Amino acid sequence: MSTKDLTFAILGLGGRGNGFSNVLASQPELGRVVAIAEPDSEKRQRIGDRHAIPAERRFTDYTALLAQPKLADVMINTLMDRLHRPSAVPALDKGYHMLLEKPMATSLEDCKAIDDARRRNQAIVSICHSMRYSVIFSEIKRLVDSGVIGDVVSLDQLEAVEHTHQSHSFVRGNWGNESRATFMLMAKSCHDIDYIAYLIGKPCRRVSSFGTLTKFRKEQMPVGAPLRCIDGCPAEPTCPYSTFKLYSGPQADKNHWYSDHAGFVGKTSEQRMELLKTSPYGRCVYQCDNDVVDHQVVAFEFDAGITATFTMTALTHNGGRSIRVHGTKGDLTSYTETHVIDIHRFDDGRHDRVQLPFGVGMHGGSDLNTLRNLVDAIRSNRPEAVLTTTAESLASHTIVFAAERSRRERRMVEISELA
Repeated sequence: MSTKDLTFAILGLGGRGNGFSNVLASQPELGRVVAIAEPDSEKRQRIGDRHAIPAERRFTDYTALLAQPKLADVMINTLMDRLHRPSAVPALDKGYHMLLEKPMATSLEDCKAIDDARRRNQAIVSICHSMRYSVIFSEIKRLVDSGVIGDVVSLDQLEAVEHTHQSHSFVRGNWGNESRATFMLMAKSCHDIDYIAYLIGKPCRRVSSFGTLTKFRKEQMPVGAPLRCIDGCPAEPTCPYSTFKLYSGPQADKNHWYSDHAGFVGKTSEQRMELLKTSPYGRCVYQCDNDVVDHQVVAFEFDAGITATFTMTALTHNGGRSIRVHGTKGDLTSYTETHVIDIHRFDDGRHDRVQLPFGVGMHGGSDLNTLRNLVDAIRSNRPEAVLTTTAESLASHTIVFAAERSRRERRMVEISELA
């Protein structure tokens, strides 16, 4: 397949599906989008037109696309989390290769079913753990593997979700309620835990976890707040989660991607006001149906006694990740948004600083790198070239499921319990 132009079908044209559509539009050497499935007519038309897709290959539902004979070489599956197994398994059985958005699925049974489907069909599948493909995290992995800080002894990683991002995606948005999506550690942080396991490179044996929903709940609501900001909230002028600030006012278009994601960009003032009255993004952030945690910690023990911690918190003024890796010969630290890595060595006290270039595109170019890796593996017919296979993802997702069991059951969980 090395000389063949690959063809792609995309299931789901939300933020992620649209993003990969943009990558393929700007990088035509990777292949062509020839079919799409999306219930939203505006998104379907915009992306269908972008790729000149015939009307008969613009489907309103993923099941309608899957009912057709195989339409493309590769399927990009960016449907909501709970739809991953019912869409991925039949697609793999039809002979598609696949880029599957994380999380792989919302239950361990479903993750295993997807891995089984990949194996029996000998498909080439990449789970979109974009951290493994980023410039900064790839370099951290290279440095640690080089032995510059000796053997890894312990590791700490922080994911700062940022408070307004939490309000948009995990309170008002699609991932705020577990019954619609999945628990927070899986929805937001499964690729953090995947990266921790990847960086350490040894089996995880046991985990403990704690976390709860503290801020975004009715008990924290300002006095007199109505169900929607538009209905005259007395706290609106000073509330950072005001729907006017985040979605409908001029500052929203300049300062936040949220307004675009929520469908406000390009709308008239009247249309925006109607969305504030009817859309989930018009609700008071303290009076939604959200139930996922807004902070959580996980402690891990790996083989060789290596320990690690992970913290996810919404209550930060800025987003991004930081990591500290402690070794027998030195330590490595990075606030990854700056693309700076600091290495301190014990023997001579030397401090080395690495400044990396910034990538272009979604997730700092990681999404492009993810897609390139999959395309190269398919064209060369080398499934092993995929950096994030279903087997890799199944292993790290098992750690995530164990950590959530620990949080809910208030006890340490052995990974072997989920085998």
